[in-house]
Amino acid sequence: MKNSNLFLLYLLVMAMMLTSCGSVPITGRKQLNLVSDEQVLQSSLQSYTSFMSTAKISTQKTQSEQVTRVGKKIAAATEAYLKSVGLESEIKNFAWEFNLVKDTEVNAWCMPGGKIVVYEGIMKLMSSDAELAVVLGHEVAHAVAKHSNERMSQQMLAEYGANAVGVLTQGKSSATQTIAQQVYGLGANYGIMQPFSRKHETEADYMGLVLMAIAGYNPDVAVTFWQKMAAQSTTKVPEFLSSHPSDATRIADIQAKLAEVKKQYYKGK
Repeated sequence: MKNSNLFLLYLLVMAMMLTSCGSVPITGRKQLNLVSDEQVLQSSLQSYTSFMSTAKISTQKTQSEQVTRVGKKIAAATEAYLKSVGLESEIKNFAWEFNLVKDTEVNAWCMPGGKIVVYEGIMKLMSSDAELAVVLGHEVAHAVAKHSNERMSQQMLAEYGANAVGVLTQGKSSATQTIAQQVYGLGANYGIMQPFSRKHETEADYMGLVLMAIAGYNPDVAVTFWQKMAAQSTTKVPEFLSSHPSDATRIADIQAKLAEVKKQYYKGK
């Protein structure tokens, strides 16, 4: 009975994986999406609406205008790229909004659906529109790559794996079952979830360079901007325990991609 249940679970997972594969725009990386765009967009819109209901909109007029100006250029570049590669149907998933909120945290994000929020805290690092384009290009890239869909899919697979561990340890002592689940949890987190998260960050860095280059911003500024961001960091978490690549790894990866990005996408001087 135990083997039968495990086999059925295996068949279910394999069927879902075979019918739910897609690829990331710009990079072409194959990805697994077990959740629909509609599900993700509905959930993200609820989260965004909830956040904005309590957020304090910035009164810094010049900075707010900068966020909107750069955001619109990145959005236009995103839609232009999608059209150019035959993915015009994806544009319907975006209803762009640009907000600067009163918060000292050094942060910015873009919800699936194109809801962009920038915190005043990160604006102190901005010496140009191009530096802001580094941040917004990166955040929009997460949405374009559907990293939220993919993360949700990974969580679903992890839950299926946990169920399989439960089946395999049926009849064992409660202590054995608990240890097995804990070991699986650590392995799933540090062996799958965290590396995938770092992969998403690296992918968003590259895609962000492409989007800002298409928008007319020189991607070279990404190196100096991330160096400034690194200088802000007060804690150094070992990379294998972090959901983000280390500062040195991120900057090296960006430097390695700059020549290619500028040659293919940047039309400026």
